[in-house]
Amino acid sequence: MTTTTPTPRSSVDEPTVPLSRGFIDSLDTAPPSRRTAPEITSVPPAQASTELDELPVSVWATAQTSPAAQRRGRYVPESTAHPAKMLPAVAAHAIRHYTRPGEVVLDPMCGIGTTLVEAIDLERRAVGVEYEPHWVDIARANLRFARQRGHDHDGQVVRGDARQLETLLPEEYVGQVALVVTSPPYGPSVHGLVKTDRETEDGKVRKRHYRYGSALDRGNLANIGHHRLLAGFTRILTACARVLRPGGHVAVTVRPWREHAELIDLPSQVIACGAAASLIPVERCVALLARVADAGLVARGSFFQRDFIRKQREAGLPLHLIAHEDVIVLRAPGRPIEDHTTCAKRAAIRHEYGAIGPGHWVA
Repeated sequence: MTTTTPTPRSSVDEPTVPLSRGFIDSLDTAPPSRRTAPEITSVPPAQASTELDELPVSVWATAQTSPAAQRRGRYVPESTAHPAKMLPAVAAHAIRHYTRPGEVVLDPMCGIGTTLVEAIDLERRAVGVEYEPHWVDIARANLRFARQRGHDHDGQVVRGDARQLETLLPEEYVGQVALVVTSPPYGPSVHGLVKTDRETEDGKVRKRHYRYGSALDRGNLANIGHHRLLAGFTRILTACARVLRPGGHVAVTVRPWREHAELIDLPSQVIACGAAASLIPVERCVALLARVADAGLVARGSFFQRDFIRKQREAGLPLHLIAHEDVIVLRAPGRPIEDHTTCAKRAAIRHEYGAIGPGHWVA
């Protein structure tokens, strides 16, 4: 029997499943019979480009099970009411790839605490900031639930505006954050949940849980215009850069949306926000929201997403169900400062497997 020694995970800027830009482009033009799988290669950090069109691309298979199945038995039932929950597998993938056990993970707009739960389940320390009091309570309930399941790692939620992150974050976390995982609020683009004809008096299907808090609260980033949202998100990323450790990472899940039939490329705008915050773009990933099957992708669209696509197609816009989110990965300047335990661990790994470069190993 042949055994393969696993390659230890590294937190450096190497794509998880790298695809060449030429291969991505060829998918739009080549017939299916001529499409070939890409050669999997690694991009050393020293060669990683910061040009937006040349960032390494990775594909994360994060929707092999449904969102409900990913949360079942791990989140309190009240979590389903949030209008824009992060997929647990997306947060978990980023945490596994960019951090090690015991390191600090931050979500400055943590909602129901998905990032925090996934972090402490993976033996990381977690801290989150949330603006709306109701979701603060739900996030704290999810952390308590995680501890009841036996994951008793450091995790807490602070109530406040993430634009004031530096004044809100407990002092012990400043300069210690290894990874920020977050997502900007999508405002009116969220779809919510279905209230079926069995729940309504007139038998019609209606939306529920499709808004953030009060629409009159102008302090909520979800209730302000697009350009003010970008300005506010830049402030948040700037604050994140100041609390990150040297070489720490930021992973932002984001997707384009349409406003008055015009496509808004929010992922590219988030990259620009990160650059304005003195963060270095290192990777633009694809986190699948559809299941990978033998015959292709199986979309997991909600009722309102499917209804919206149908109406847009009837109006002449050839839209499709959303099958992925972008994950923009940014890095703080500098290299991580490692303690003696981590250095000893890395030295042991190098001795056992053989080093091929800073932070890279092969069997």
